[in-house]
Amino acid sequence: SGSSSSSESEDERKRPKKRATTDKAKAKGGDGDKNGAKGSKKRPAEDAKAADADKGPDAPPPPPAAKKAAGSFADEAAAQKAGGRTGGVYIPPFKLAAMQKEMAKMDKASKEFQRLKWEQLRKQVNGLINKMNVGNLKLLVPDLFEINLVRGRGLLARAIMKAQLASPGFTHIYAALVAVLNTKLPENGELIVKRVIVGFRRAYKRRDKTLATAFAKFIGHLCNHQIAHELLALQLLTVLLDEPTDDSVEIAVSFTKEVGQLLEQLSPKGLHAIFERFRGILHEGTIDKRVQYTIEGLFAVRKSGFTDFPSVPEELDLVDRNDQITFEFGLDDQLDKQEMLDVFKVDPEYETNERMWKSIRAEILGESDDGSSSGSESDDEGSDGSDESEDEDEDGAGAASWGGPSGVTGGGIEKGVTDQIEDLTEQDLINLRRTIYLTIMSSAGFEECAHKLAKLDIPEGHEMELCNMLIECCSQERTYLRYYGLLGQRFCLMDRRWCVTFDKAFEDQYAMIHRLETNKLRNVAKFFAHLLQTDGLPWTCLEYIHLNEEETTSSSRIFIKILAQELSEFLGIAKIKQRFLDPYMAQIFQGLFPKDNPRNTRFAINYWTSIGLGSLTDDLRQHLKDAPKRLREQQMELARQQAAMGGARSDSDSSSSSSSSSSSSSSSGSGSGSGGGSGGSGGGGGAAAAPSSASHSHVLV
Repeated sequence: SGSSSSSESEDERKRPKKRATTDKAKAKGGDGDKNGAKGSKKRPAEDAKAADADKGPDAPPPPPAAKKAAGSFADEAAAQKAGGRTGGVYIPPFKLAAMQKEMAKMDKASKEFQRLKWEQLRKQVNGLINKMNVGNLKLLVPDLFEINLVRGRGLLARAIMKAQLASPGFTHIYAALVAVLNTKLPENGELIVKRVIVGFRRAYKRRDKTLATAFAKFIGHLCNHQIAHELLALQLLTVLLDEPTDDSVEIAVSFTKEVGQLLEQLSPKGLHAIFERFRGILHEGTIDKRVQYTIEGLFAVRKSGFTDFPSVPEELDLVDRNDQITFEFGLDDQLDKQEMLDVFKVDPEYETNERMWKSIRAEILGESDDGSSSGSESDDEGSDGSDESEDEDEDGAGAASWGGPSGVTGGGIEKGVTDQIEDLTEQDLINLRRTIYLTIMSSAGFEECAHKLAKLDIPEGHEMELCNMLIECCSQERTYLRYYGLLGQRFCLMDRRWCVTFDKAFEDQYAMIHRLETNKLRNVAKFFAHLLQTDGLPWTCLEYIHLNEEETTSSSRIFIKILAQELSEFLGIAKIKQRFLDPYMAQIFQGLFPKDNPRNTRFAINYWTSIGLGSLTDDLRQHLKDAPKRLREQQMELARQQAAMGGARSDSDSSSSSSSSSSSSSSSGSGSGSGGGSGGSGGGGGAAAAPSSASHSHVLV
């Protein structure tokens, strides 16, 4: 009892002292708060020391587990504070240069060196992925292969998925990048496919619509590039539509738009089953009206053949389908994400692996071929003159030994002549066509398009490529767009060479007009009608048309009909009639209004009347009406010509008979003179010859 009373008294003595000390501390603290700016906060380490001092030397030590936990937490907090939220810290350039110099001196097997290289690798990957777009994808892929993608494949997959989730509108670009990487490094493509599938499963279980939509879109584009199998797309649609909700049906509709064109080619039966399921959901009517409208819009997209949602855009089709590697993963498969690849780990064989990556990179980028070629070039340049002379002698001997196809020896062949390589692939022509097409389809107006096409500096002799591309684009439209007519008119008025080119294009199009469908034929006819009515194209091009039954087909007659009706609608029947009856152009239009044969004339009159332009045939009708009269006149003229020819022939006969009679009389006179002379000289014979001469004279009278 005595000891207990003494202890209680000691406690009572201590209590007021503690209160006094706490009051003093509060007062000091208040003074410190008043003084304010002069005081400074203690650091956590100093607070811990002060707490240990207050406890005194007799205080029991903390347990070892608590010490360890506190130390790890402090280290982690310090690391986070030093690295920041993004895991990196800004380093000034001069300091970075100094650190790089120190890195060169460091041991490559050390942890510090490898960590610095890891951070550098991560920054390079993130920088290149964030700069990717449609225009520079081809340029940045070689830069991406410059860094170690075997060691950093986890960082690469993480960066691509993070960028895709941040901007789903660029999914087709990241999918094209993965397609290129997958052909060279299939491990990277496999890892990305696995992580995307796992990410979709997790988002679908959590009912996170935003993430599920983004991952589904990524899976769709991976299927379009055939990195993932099309069965994965069908399986994903089956899961989404098994228990339809508003969100799942919306995700399924957007996903079907992405992969519809691919499934229509590779698995039409599977796509048909999916659309039957959509039709059943519409009939059930359990979902919201807004979602039902999206399904109806999907059916409209399917009817158009998914033209607005191409599986792979032309500018991103960088990989041949035969070179692509396809992974057949399903949604139910056990997939390893390999998350440890995202974390830094010391590599004991760092230098060996780096050398292996350099050899892989050289094989991918073709650096070995370039090096060998450059080495061979340097060897050729550094060769001695004696070697060159020996080669020349050998060449000369070979040329002399072979006479060639003509038998001429090679002694007179010039040295140093090289064969000219001719490119038969027409790659430049294909690139020109692609540029023209993209310019036409991407321009906002015809003036902008004409300005861009004029700046292309199309080489001479290739003007027809522009005309054909313009006509082809116009014919592919559902209805005629005045945009193409105005564009063609601008070029015709710009330079005469374009008028000549469009004239030749008119001739070619009319010659093969039977190959075009009705819609294309209508668009082409309206295009040329616009050029004619605006006087962009000269009307002399109509001389290629011969309107008769033998030289026209049903397609050509439809073409002429649409062309003429468009001209009459714009110019008016009076003006177009004045144009066609122009005597200066009569020779040009004789094919449209034939007068060579009454049969062709009747055919032309019936044709123009049937299309509602019978007033143009007044001249033809008058010509056909006067045909019998002209025929009689021609026959009478022919008879007169024949009579004149007969009279001339009779005159020639009479003149020939008179000339023959005169010649006979002259011959008879000479015979009588010779008979008299002989009678006179003959003496006794004269009496006998007298009666015969008298009779001859009587006949002549």
